[in-house]
Amino acid sequence: MPKHRITDEEALAFHVDPTPGKFEISPTVPMTSQRDLSLAYSPGVAVPCEAIAADPSTAYDYTNKGNLVAVISNGTAVLGLGNLGALGSKPVMEGKAVLFKRFADVNSIDIELDTEDPDEIINAVRLMGPTFGGINLEDIKAPECFIIEQKLKEEMDIPVFHDDQHGTAVICAAGLLNALHLSGKKIEDCKIVLNGAGAAGIACIELIKSMGARHENCIACDTKGVIYQGRTEGMNQWKSAHAVNTELRTLEEAMVGADVFLGVSVKGAVTQDMVKSMADNPVIFAMANPDPEITPEEAHEVRNDAIVATGRSDYPNQVNNVLGFPYLFRGALDIHARAINDEMKIACAQALAKLAREDVPDEVAMAYGKKLSFGRDYIIPTPFDPRLIYMIPTAVARAGMDTGVARRPIIDMEGYEQSLKARMDPTASILRGITARARQNQATMIFAEGDDPHVLRAAVQYQRNGYGRALVIGRQDNVRELLETAGLGDAVRELRVVNAANTENLDEYKDFLYGRLQRDGFDRHDVHRLAARDRHVFASLMLQHGHGDGLITGATRKSAYVLDRINHVFDARASDGAVGVTALLVKGRIVLMADTLVHEWPETEDMADIAERAAAVARGLGLEPRVAFVSFSTFGYPKSERAQKLHEAPAILDARGVDFEYDGEMTADVALNPEVMAQYPFCRLSGPANILVVPARHSASISVKMMQELAGATVIGPILSGIDKPIQICSTNSTSNDILNMAVLAAARLGEKK
Repeated sequence: MPKHRITDEEALAFHVDPTPGKFEISPTVPMTSQRDLSLAYSPGVAVPCEAIAADPSTAYDYTNKGNLVAVISNGTAVLGLGNLGALGSKPVMEGKAVLFKRFADVNSIDIELDTEDPDEIINAVRLMGPTFGGINLEDIKAPECFIIEQKLKEEMDIPVFHDDQHGTAVICAAGLLNALHLSGKKIEDCKIVLNGAGAAGIACIELIKSMGARHENCIACDTKGVIYQGRTEGMNQWKSAHAVNTELRTLEEAMVGADVFLGVSVKGAVTQDMVKSMADNPVIFAMANPDPEITPEEAHEVRNDAIVATGRSDYPNQVNNVLGFPYLFRGALDIHARAINDEMKIACAQALAKLAREDVPDEVAMAYGKKLSFGRDYIIPTPFDPRLIYMIPTAVARAGMDTGVARRPIIDMEGYEQSLKARMDPTASILRGITARARQNQATMIFAEGDDPHVLRAAVQYQRNGYGRALVIGRQDNVRELLETAGLGDAVRELRVVNAANTENLDEYKDFLYGRLQRDGFDRHDVHRLAARDRHVFASLMLQHGHGDGLITGATRKSAYVLDRINHVFDARASDGAVGVTALLVKGRIVLMADTLVHEWPETEDMADIAERAAAVARGLGLEPRVAFVSFSTFGYPKSERAQKLHEAPAILDARGVDFEYDGEMTADVALNPEVMAQYPFCRLSGPANILVVPARHSASISVKMMQELAGATVIGPILSGIDKPIQICSTNSTSNDILNMAVLAAARLGEKK
């Protein structure tokens, strides 16, 4: 599978569009009326203020403290970039904040402190303690990070966690538990070599020792060599704690007979000769970023019995901190913990190790394009495993309660686990599955409108993100000029630009088109003009003749016009079974609206057809279809001729014997709100509908636009379904990212007639 390439221009554009930065703050209470404002601020706010002053623990009840973490840095050790300063670190800290939200529904604020003085940082963070439920320190260089963390742990009564240290240590420990399980070794018997005695390295060795590794069996190395008792050069109190009585002086010497290598150092620090000298079934965690101390290929070339992990996502066994910190804090916050202690970190590591040994859900396998099972290439769970959100925090919370750091222990652990499952955004896994299928299919995608900069940017992103090959319809000079203007001049060499006027296949295309249109009043001249000059028709002809695998169009012309052009080549009319289905993603829910593109005013039979096509799209998204025929009437009341076809459509599906849930007619609140639906116990839907079939295209369009503008819904589509080839039509206000999303849907063959 191709590796992804992200350009500087793409990275900058991602941080600019649609608004600068990566997150915003939204209220969780109504703020519309004078009463709302009076309750939110003066005078109503006085009541919780007095309650908290009387009992500080109620701050967790009346404020957001219990689900708010500060991500704090001074920018002295930013990723692999070094000392960029406080402001230079802000994009990374914003990124950490959105990871907290994405993976564990933890609200987070980034705070960049413009000082390198540890005392100033300690004082600033300590003074902010009342605001937050936890503190995540990030990208602060050693040894200052040790001083800052230790002092804050002593002075604050909320969890303080330096992720560069302990996050890496937790994931490393989880992987090591499973690697030793596979190799049949016990941690207390293993000779362990660490290279890199900075923040992460020392945290790794300390956690592993607390899990049973013996001090005398752990050899730590830095740039000066082995850290041995009596060494004075380049030493500090944290390194000294791990000095051992040994005659070994170099990493090369230490590696002889080693069972485990842990690297948090630099590229190339480990040679193949060092790997050869290790014990049987060696465990190699080469975690230097962006390039490991030794690559898995290099290690396996000399030792096929080695178990290798790195920090990179393009190799198996990624040591990824996102597996740890969101869930550690989730569990700690939910028990109102005073700290995150070693027992909680060990519980996290053990839960991660246990999860990797269990069967992997199909949705995870689909997202990664391969079946995963516990073994040498799968000792650490993947970051997108949906079980992480409810398995890891529960283990952390239990450990926190057992060790006495919980202010508010959880009584109903089963109920807690269910509440964690409810926090998971199902739309993320759905979109991830589509993306994985697209990458696996490696479709050659035809982008019909090569004279539009948004389309060109999407085509470049499609190819550079590893989805497949991008073909652009246009003139070479024009495409080059537009790409250069967009700052993507280097992409001209990557894209294949196809000019309709001089393609070698034009005669073949015209013959086919004349055969389709000759009895519809088109002569040879008309057909030539369509095939050679209309990019929508030409692109459709390319797709029809197998010169591409999918088609993206519509960004520059209205959908009705584009659909008419496509119909010259394909059978894409309502009478042919074509349907447009729009996906609405809002507040962790996904609802499909149909028909939003093809049927102007569907009749009863059409309603049933639309439901079937929409159900097929839903299953393509990984949803189990639940169709509601939506009207202003609910199950016959009020009676109206306008609602009659929606009332009759379920009977047609009954006769067809379809294999999905459906019912109607009903109002939108009955379809979507389980409490309202419960008032109709005879309703055949087992839960809220995820497909709404509406009376006509105009009502579908109005509904979609209102959800987009008033509710902030993310809109994907309309997804054109029921055609022999993958064709997707964008809207004329599409951004490059919208166009890319439609290309991914086409590449995943969503909506294609089976």
